[in-house]
Amino acid sequence: MTSSVASRLAFVVLVCLVVGASLAAHAITCDQVSESVRPCIIYLKNGGTIPAPCCNGVRYLSNSAKTTIDRQSVCRCLVAAARSNCGLKLNLVAGLPIRCGVRLPYTISPDTNCDEIH
Repeated sequence: MTSSVASRLAFVVLVCLVVGASLAAHAITCDQVSESVRPCIIYLKNGGTIPAPCCNGVRYLSNSAKTTIDRQSVCRCLVAAARSNCGLKLNLVAGLPIRCGVRLPYTISPDTNCDEIH
């Protein structure tokens, strides 16, 4: 009987570890978002030509955000950056995805409600 309980408990723990590792592996962090859009900063402050690494980062984020949680996480990081402003031109921030050939279901602005993204 004890062996059966121990086996069940071990199985439950194993399932929790696998599910937890899977969820953690897919979570997109603000550090990843920042690193992906870092090549965009000069463009977002001054305009001009968008550097290819910038659009590569935007496409990477779009392709990486497969789940609602990921899309909301990326949105929250981008909105936080827009709110901090740091000299970024908000019209360039809002238009960046489309200029890179990426369609987002929201506009990046300080007023975006990321909880509405699915």
